[in-house]
Amino acid sequence: MALITCPTCASEEISGKPQPDGRLLIHCDDCGAEWLRGETRRDPARPAVQSFDSLQASFPTPADVRPDVRERVMLLQSEFAMDRPEPDPDVEPYRARYAALFSRENLPSATPDQLLYFANSTTVADPGNVSGFNRAWKTAGPDKAAGQVRATIEHLLYGPESMRLEDRMTQLIEGSKKGLGFPSFKEALLTKVLCVVEPERFLPVVRYTAANGGKKELARTVFELDLPPVEKTAWTSGRLAVWSNDLLRSLVGNDLPDLQQAARFLQWAKDRPVLSRG
Repeated sequence: MALITCPTCASEEISGKPQPDGRLLIHCDDCGAEWLRGETRRDPARPAVQSFDSLQASFPTPADVRPDVRERVMLLQSEFAMDRPEPDPDVEPYRARYAALFSRENLPSATPDQLLYFANSTTVADPGNVSGFNRAWKTAGPDKAAGQVRATIEHLLYGPESMRLEDRMTQLIEGSKKGLGFPSFKEALLTKVLCVVEPERFLPVVRYTAANGGKKELARTVFELDLPPVEKTAWTSGRLAVWSNDLLRSLVGNDLPDLQQAARFLQWAKDRPVLSRG
């Protein structure tokens, strides 16, 4: 240890204490300064923690779709266009009404009736079974329940700005922050909020994984892309919900810019017989 000198006082009265990660905590016995020396030793039994950016960069992209699959999807889009269903005339006025209601200025005045109708309506996006939400609403009472739903939507859309949308969504889905969120106002209804507020970005496919065709299943059956399973620390529910949406949006949105129609196409395409896929 005599070869090590303190960077603060230049003393050679140095002692060291090994750390669990393989580094050495150096202590100057004269001035009390401390610093770490050496490189971190990673436990091979514990996977390295990946940053948000590195995880997002490793998520599948449109470039990962094979050329033959792209060609098949283009043929399916042409087939779909020949018998495309008419747009639902209720979608645009509904979306405009709730987009205005969920603005930062108007959200505090959203009424219990407006919020309860939003959760139970299938317009724009079908949230599926909302019986759990309705039970929680009845138990809490309309005024308290509406206050909690307003706070949930506010956290999702507006804050805190230091936290990414993906991670705010994870907090609300998993209930990881005490006192935040409303029972059963989870992934499906949170996604529906995003579909209303950002209709040019978010597809009305409200679950990452679902037996009848979540975003993970659509990526696999239509584009032959395997997306990761949800887990708690890296591939979290909110990150996968948003990233899979953006992936599917990129894959179909240019040819089908109306994302209501794009979602219909994906659900239709996943059920095409193998023969029609060429």
